[in-house]
Amino acid sequence: MLNAPATIGELRRSEYRGTPIKSELRRNLIRKLTARDELFPGIIGYDDSVIPQIENAILAGQDLVLLGERGQAKSRLIRALISLLDPAIPVIAGCEINDDPYQPICRRCRDLLAEKGDATPVGWLTPEHRYSEKLATPDTSIADLIGEVDPIRVAEGRYLSDELTIHYGLIPRTNRGIFAINELPDLAERIQVGLLNIIEERDVQVRGYRLRLPLDVFVVATANPEDYTNRGRIITPLKDRFGAQVRTHYPRTLEDEISIAEQERTRFDDMPVSVTVPAFMTEIVAELSHVARRHPQVSQKSGVSVRVSTANYENLESNALRRALATGEREAVARISDLGSLVASTAGKIELETWEESDDEAVLEKLMKTACNNVFRRHFTVQEFSELVQRFERGGFTVEVGDHLAAAAYASALAELPGIDRARQKLDVDSTEAMRIAVLEFVLEGLHLGKRLNKTALDGSAVYGG
Repeated sequence: MLNAPATIGELRRSEYRGTPIKSELRRNLIRKLTARDELFPGIIGYDDSVIPQIENAILAGQDLVLLGERGQAKSRLIRALISLLDPAIPVIAGCEINDDPYQPICRRCRDLLAEKGDATPVGWLTPEHRYSEKLATPDTSIADLIGEVDPIRVAEGRYLSDELTIHYGLIPRTNRGIFAINELPDLAERIQVGLLNIIEERDVQVRGYRLRLPLDVFVVATANPEDYTNRGRIITPLKDRFGAQVRTHYPRTLEDEISIAEQERTRFDDMPVSVTVPAFMTEIVAELSHVARRHPQVSQKSGVSVRVSTANYENLESNALRRALATGEREAVARISDLGSLVASTAGKIELETWEESDDEAVLEKLMKTACNNVFRRHFTVQEFSELVQRFERGGFTVEVGDHLAAAAYASALAELPGIDRARQKLDVDSTEAMRIAVLEFVLEGLHLGKRLNKTALDGSAVYGG
């Protein structure tokens, strides 16, 4: 910081007054709420559910645990809390645990202050240096979180009982900041016990050496609801230390699911051809995730992450691009025959309640058919295409579709089948040839799922007929 006080004496003359971390977060939250500022940019679907509860916890000065299945933006929410920290705070220069210049708690800084007084040097910490995050694993130790006796310092001649022999862990090093621990129940029970006093009484023991560290830390944690019960892997006294428990959730509407997928998908600047994913195809991608979250054969304990929708969106787009490159076309539009590419991006992200060989492919096929049927019925009724169905029923007319077929292969179907342009207008999409083909495939699949057309699967393609 330019022109910032460099010593404790200069800091006193600047009339700086520090505040505890929870008061700091509360003050900045109040300022943002008053100014109607956006608190969590990029977080979609939580405005009326999760975010108000987080605001309440901060306003109440409570440590916080977020409960939710994977892919519910828990880590992103926690990391966004640093926006509520001050731009910079002073610390005693060189301190391992970010001591307050006015009230140092470690032995090294107390001795330094006694020796140098107001000439004690001051450093400044920015928000990103005041946030620490630890993924809980069964092998996480007390030394990782709280500290350990440093044998090198003992070898230098200090006694084991000397506080200066301690190498501090992650939590003390986050003093006056935000400490986040992901998947809290994955910590061994003895480590969970070690966190009890850290969160509330601030009493720390390291290798039998007891020292009192009044740490100023805002503790936030994440956990899977299944594990965060007395039947799971969390000890009840630790649950009691958290002031607020907030339940996250998956997007409750298709609109939110689609917005997240479009926001999170990977984008490239060097696209060789124009690639479009029509709104109805994006809707199918989102619907697939929603159907999976209700399906009895899909494990709801592990959840169906929003990452499924994002990865499926990306694969749908990439398969359309691959086709355009193979056929030499200058426009790529995702269509129903591209849905086969979603197996690769979905299979590894959902877990089945029971598993046998080929079960996953059968379940995925069922999920995709249900998603397509739901979206089709949302936009159309099969009665709207009675003329089209009659063209098939007169006999001898079939339409082959496939993710490898060029636009020219659909020319006859587009010319002979009535109602495709009406459907395109109702879907409010462009009138390009590639888009009309995408609409054609959507209508044919919807009529097949509505039991008005037959569909014969071939190697790499399918044929619709009467």
